[in-house]
Amino acid sequence: MTTEATSSEKYLEVQRSAEFAGLRRKLRNFVFPMTIAFFLWYALYVLLSAYARGFMSVKIVGHINIALLFGLLQFVTTFLIAWYYSRYAAKELDPTADKIKAELDEAAH
Repeated sequence: MTTEATSSEKYLEVQRSAEFAGLRRKLRNFVFPMTIAFFLWYALYVLLSAYARGFMSVKIVGHINIALLFGLLQFVTTFLIAWYYSRYAAKELDPTADKIKAELDEAAH
């Protein structure tokens, strides 16, 4: 058997493992709900901008209106999600991924 075939079998074995399935499940359990929540938040911003112009043009302070505040909050939300994901990945995903990688590296040598 060639080294390439052996490597492919090892990767397939990892892919079929319960540990890898758990890692994928944890990733999906974070990514899908967060993506849906952000998309709905963004869609709300777009819909309000298109159909609730009176509401979005309400001034809050000086020249700052609700539309500008919602637009800026889109950036804040993006950074918060990225920060939260990095914490989640470091705590929940990276240890398992590192363990799987270490086991593959051991098997390769």
